[in-house]
Amino acid sequence: MKHKAILSALIMATSLFSLPGLADTATPQPGVTPQRGGTLNFLAEPEPPVLTSLVSTSGAVMKVNAKVIEGLLDYDFNMNPVPQLATSWSVSPDGKAYTFHLRQGVKWHDGKDFTSADVAFSILTVKQYNSRGKGTFANVTEVKTPDPYTAIIELSQPAPYLLSAFSANEAPMVPKHLYEGTNILSNPHNTAPIGTGPFVFKEWVRGSHILYERNPNYWDQPKPYIDRLVVKIIPDAATRTIALETGALDLGSDTPIPMSEIESIKKNPKLGIETRGYGYSPTQTRIEFDLDNPYLKNLKVRQAIAHSINLDVLKKVVWYGYASNSPTGITPELTQFHDSTPSPYNFDIAKANKLLDEAGFPRQANGIRFQLVHDFMPYGDSFKRVAEYLKSALAKVGIDVTIRSQDFATFVKRVYTDRDFDFNNGSISNLFDPAVGVQRLYWSKTYSPGVPFGNGSHYSNPEVDRLLEQAAVETDQAKRVELYKQFQRIIATEIPDLNLLQINRLTIYNKHVHGFINGIQGVNGSLADVWIEQ
Repeated sequence: MKHKAILSALIMATSLFSLPGLADTATPQPGVTPQRGGTLNFLAEPEPPVLTSLVSTSGAVMKVNAKVIEGLLDYDFNMNPVPQLATSWSVSPDGKAYTFHLRQGVKWHDGKDFTSADVAFSILTVKQYNSRGKGTFANVTEVKTPDPYTAIIELSQPAPYLLSAFSANEAPMVPKHLYEGTNILSNPHNTAPIGTGPFVFKEWVRGSHILYERNPNYWDQPKPYIDRLVVKIIPDAATRTIALETGALDLGSDTPIPMSEIESIKKNPKLGIETRGYGYSPTQTRIEFDLDNPYLKNLKVRQAIAHSINLDVLKKVVWYGYASNSPTGITPELTQFHDSTPSPYNFDIAKANKLLDEAGFPRQANGIRFQLVHDFMPYGDSFKRVAEYLKSALAKVGIDVTIRSQDFATFVKRVYTDRDFDFNNGSISNLFDPAVGVQRLYWSKTYSPGVPFGNGSHYSNPEVDRLLEQAAVETDQAKRVELYKQFQRIIATEIPDLNLLQINRLTIYNKHVHGFINGIQGVNGSLADVWIEQ
């Protein structure tokens, strides 16, 4: 069955939509000739731990990976796959074999040829070492390479979402000759990547910038149009705002400034705001509990914390209205799969106090029941504000919270490697399908200390495992939807984590920058189409 014949069913499985843009300059315009030259100053906040998504699914890594490293496919605003390193593809009638015909004449940045051997190595490596890839490619049994420009991915069972998973960030194509036989996790090319993409890595000055230069041998000539891409590291939110206003920064995604400054930015004639480019990875904010903690392993304690939080306050005070309530495990943007049943844990302080009494944690003479340490994801300033709200809200039910801050690398290591945390708050991408973006958070098999952004709570429920595993291979869409709704009802009751809000992310750009949005991945794509009006 050719890819067009199965495409509609696969797109239905993703249930994504894109928002209309706020400015025409973001998207390449027909009849407009891009100008060559110039330097684009692009923000990465926080600083990524590595520069390739082969070994990390950090949101910061997704900003830089696709500039150097490509995937077999890219995706338009409607999630239709478009060629990248693959020029055509087909799927077998039983859904167990994906055949890709590769672009010929493509060179790695070190001059070696890109071939099907690289595809086979990359897919199997992502399956083994990537926290999302473990689930996404779980059914892959073999990648055959009958010739240098054909790769056949064989599966033990169908994976109805899989055609949407071959982007540069989800299935990065890396050079076999530089990775094979090495320690994949510590390979030096994780921090000095060599790819096939439009930009060539030059240097990384930690805490300052990452420098990329135009790939003169890029297969898609005359792209890229800019000469240089400088990814700037600016931890301070106020400094980021000034940098955008003064032109020191040209482009920043994921609402890179304090929410309180958005109205001011709207009035600046030199700056624009774009809402598109986030449909591939809709984001959910949540509280992640350590279920090994002596207090938090008690369901009534988690229920009490849920009853103590007013989502409307979080939405209005922390996110300035740029969010919507999403107390379930699947974001509303994944429309078909989302369970819109209201949370069983409405804001109710009296009920929270009653549950804590029943759990056997009475107030002491000082009014405190017990103490917890809270870590927030150091990604902008909003999660710190969430932490401050949580400290105030939980004090009202006798839980004393100490807020702990750290840089992003330390946060990830503390939570996912050392497991030295009580509870944290941050964001997580649900991605284009629950099998990819959601399953990793609740599936017992993705609990793996040292692997970030998986099952950090150490949650294990055999029925949840069964539902997730069945949904991942179910080809009947109606049955698949029902499986995910059953799953959501279970975790809504057991709350191994507490889902809060879906945030609406914004990209801020200087209006002399054009062509940075050309698909559903937005600025997380290659930026090959970007050009600067001189």
